[in-house]
Amino acid sequence: MKNIVILGATGSIGDSTLSVVDLHPDKFNIFALSAHTNWQKMQALCEKYHPKFVVMTEEESANKLQQSLTQSQASNCAVLSGEEALCGLAAHAETDFVMAAIVGAAGMASSLAAAKAGKRIMLANKESLVLAGDLFMQAVRDNNAELIPVDSEHSAIFQCLQNGQTGLSKIQLTASGGPFLHTPIEQLKTITPNEACAHPNWSMGRKISVDSATMMNKGLEVIEAHYLFNLPAENIEVVIHPQSIVHSSVYYQDGSTLSQLGNPDMRTVIAYALSYPDRMTSGVAPLDLAGNSPLEFYTPDLDKFACLRLAFEALKQGGSAMGTLNAANEVAVEHFLNNKIGFLEIAKIVERTLNTVQHIYITSLEAIVTNDKIARETAQRIINA
Repeated sequence: MKNIVILGATGSIGDSTLSVVDLHPDKFNIFALSAHTNWQKMQALCEKYHPKFVVMTEEESANKLQQSLTQSQASNCAVLSGEEALCGLAAHAETDFVMAAIVGAAGMASSLAAAKAGKRIMLANKESLVLAGDLFMQAVRDNNAELIPVDSEHSAIFQCLQNGQTGLSKIQLTASGGPFLHTPIEQLKTITPNEACAHPNWSMGRKISVDSATMMNKGLEVIEAHYLFNLPAENIEVVIHPQSIVHSSVYYQDGSTLSQLGNPDMRTVIAYALSYPDRMTSGVAPLDLAGNSPLEFYTPDLDKFACLRLAFEALKQGGSAMGTLNAANEVAVEHFLNNKIGFLEIAKIVERTLNTVQHIYITSLEAIVTNDKIARETAQRIINA
């Protein structure tokens, strides 16, 4: 029986993880859960799973949850709050596996804590590698942690590379192209947040849905792949595949190509991360190739999807440039979701921030936090100008 900590339990990855765990009650125990502000949903999870600990990162939400649980007497879990509590549970002696699914830079410290504690990290928080890739991977190596990617594309590559990287030529990440694949760039000026969040294949949170629409999400995945598989930008490629059936491919020097295919459902990769190196039931229906529409592949338009171009540029610059990219994007997306800037302005704000903030070599978590703060302030000034 493995004790699972789900960081970001009330999001879509949390929902999918709990769905898989429900199929295997003899294998997994929900040891701890975390969320930001959704204490009502967390209360329902406490009453169903009876975790030993719960963390609400917002103190007011933790107080409301504690009060409500006390009144209902349905669960006696300990309610904690703040980032320090998150890190403590990620590194807890009784924790076996950590599902790192907190969105954005907020999930970095707890993911790093799990790595330093030598846990199995099921990484759905790509920002841990985007912001702190060198530090994070060093912590994984130094503490014999297990790092299993929870992203359909990186999981696909991870699975294809199980026999090693001998003879590897390149890896190819697939991208759905989001809701605007065939939309002319001039029509993107008037796109609304609801339109940007209407992903054709995946059910995701609003921030990551916008990132998919701009293809920044794929750009961040390129950076993540660089660290996960120790490959330079020149050996990482992106291809648009609208059906989201081929999740990614690896190419070898002998002309061979290996791909991992499956229905677009995150439960597949979560089940693999939980059961690795074995496999177990995920609840996902098997793929019916004959019943699917023809599979299509396109080269991405880097003028329309400028965020993808900027991510490759930041990776080539190295150091703090990737953290700057991420911070500026988070600020810009938040303003877009609040109807304060247009859709096409997201990439422009990110590019101007990248060109303004001085890039440095990252040697500590403090340097990452400082750069993140500077980048956010810079992006905000650009928006306000």
